[in-house]
Order: sequence, then C-alpha cells, then structure tokens
Amino acid sequence: MKRARIIYNPSSGRETAKREMLDIIRVYEEAGYETSTYATTPEPFSAQKEATRAAFEGFDLIVAAGGDGTINEVVNGIAPLKRRPKMAIIPAGTTNDYARALKVSRDDPLEAAKVILKGQTIKMDIGRISTRGGLVEAEGQILAPADARYFMNIAALGTLSEVTYAVPSVMKSLYGYLAYLVKGAELLTRLKPVKAKVVYDDGEYDGDISMIFLALTNSVGGFESIVPDAKLDDGQFTLLIVKAANLWQITQLAAQVLNGSHVNNPQLIYKKTSKVEITPLSDDHPIKVNLDGEYGGDAPMTFENLKQHIEFVADLSAIDVDATNAKIQEEFMEQVEALEATQHEPKADEKEKY
Repeated sequence: MKRARIIYNPSSGRETAKREMLDIIRVYEEAGYETSTYATTPEPFSAQKEATRAAFEGFDLIVAAGGDGTINEVVNGIAPLKRRPKMAIIPAGTTNDYARALKVSRDDPLEAAKVILKGQTIKMDIGRISTRGGLVEAEGQILAPADARYFMNIAALGTLSEVTYAVPSVMKSLYGYLAYLVKGAELLTRLKPVKAKVVYDDGEYDGDISMIFLALTNSVGGFESIVPDAKLDDGQFTLLIVKAANLWQITQLAAQVLNGSHVNNPQLIYKKTSKVEITPLSDDHPIKVNLDGEYGGDAPMTFENLKQHIEFVADLSAIDVDATNAKIQEEFMEQVEALEATQHEPKADEKEKY
C-alpha cells in the first residue's frame, strides 16, 4: 500500500489544519494512502529534516500543511534527492501563493486535501541557488551543490524584497496583508538602489538596481498580474529587473502592475531565462535574497531552473492552459477523454440489448 506523510505546522493559519487533521487523514486514506503525521517543532529546519527522512523511508507522498515557509522547507527536504516522492499542499498561511498557482483551496484545509481525489498532478519547475560548486552524496541518494537551497515560487533581491522577512510572524498572523503594506510603506521611504551585475540566458545588465524578481509561477504576493505569462513547467524563470528608480517611479510601476502594463515600462527588464547569475558591484549595501518569503542569504548567487523537478498534486483541470506546458495539457485532456469514454461505454450485457 502507498504511504503518505503529512508534515504540518501546528501554529499556521490559526491552527485550522490541526483541528481538521483526522478528517484530512481520512481523505488521503480514501485516496489509497496509509497516512501518518508529523507536527513541526521550533527546531530549525524541522519540516525540511522530516521531509528528507520520510523520502529516505520510501514514502510515496509528502503533504506540506502550513504557510509558504513550511512548503519551502519540505521542498528543500526532497529537491536534492535522486528519488523524490510526490508532494501535496494544504495551505494555512498569509498569502498562500503556491496554493493559488496549483488551484488548491486557500481557505478550507479539508477541501485542499480533497484535491488528491481528483488524481491529477503536475511536474513543477523548482529553483535552485548556490554560491559555490562541488557536489555532495549522501547514501547515494543526494546529488546537489554542497550549499544549494531551493525555492518553489519566487526569489527576490533588493530593498523592497526585505518586506516579507522584515515583518514579524505575529504581525503576519494577526494582520495579514496589512502588515506587509505597513512595512512596505516604511521601506519605500528609504529605498536605496544597489549596484549589481545580472547575467541571464541571452544577455546581461550592469548597473543600479532597485529590485530583482525571479518567478516560477504567476502568483507573487497574492497578485497574478506581476508575471502574467509565467508557466509552471517550462524550465524558465520570469526575470524582472527594476532599474534604479525614485519613489515616484516605483509608485507608478506598482500602479501598472495591477493591470499588467508594467511589462513595457522602460525602468523594467522583463525576460525569460533558465539561469541567472547575480553579483554585487559594491560593498556599501549587501544584496539580501528572499526565498518564498524568507531570508535566504546574500548575493553573489547563481540561480538555476530545475525543469519539472517535483510532481505536485494539483487541480490541473482548473489551471489556465497558458500557465502550463502544452504537452502536459494534451496528456491531461487525453486522460480525461479516456476516462469519459470508459464511463459512458455500455457494459457487455447492455451492448447485447442493442
């Protein structure tokens, strides 16, 4: 029998997932998984370590129940492995960007769990960052740069990217988006561009930068218009470089983001790329890296897109065809048509009647 391990943050989302855990377990049991749970602890990388352990133990499915930070940890636990179990998510955080991309319920943990019953999955691109080379092996199962870290939704660099990890977790829980807006307004008043060199697949930029985005999905901070043409499985980041800009230009750009017209703003470089190298050109101000909403170190860094690296449970029928690889959609539609044909085909005894 297949096995599933639910790794949940007991304090996320006002503990809603925790309260419904017995019903959530029943859903995965109904889907054919012998299911067990693990509650994360205050120990650093608790979810990440448990995800790696469960993968080594041969679990077929790992469910990350919590905010984007918990999901990120679970991704980091299995992304370096040669044998990677499938993943499912039960969102219980502030923005739940990844759930939005996978079309999983962001308000009801039990409904989010029930997506497994659809039997639909998608192999998602995963981002990997590293600052030096060298591969490591562990029990013959890990192959990755020694200092690699992974992200599933977005990497952001620059003053404005400091918003999410600058907001205390208590504020996130109590005030949600309001906490980010308050902190963002504060940071805008002391916006300071940094000098950096950015090398991507078909070019490079060398100069002052206010912010850099590397997106894997079209959901960034609750907005789906920042990277409207992002695909989930094409092996390409959407790279946005906001050049040196004053407060008025940043405010104008933010307004354009709401309707998607920012793509043509002259203060912005908007590219598709599978790899990015970012190098600071000044020691005056470190370039901090934000990975899926949490502090992830300082540049210089190299970012690589690992195409279709982890298979996620998703409501594939609800995902916009433009957001996925055409082949994936074709295969899905073929599965649907085959299933419909099976359901509508008369049984042998019924055929005899005709």
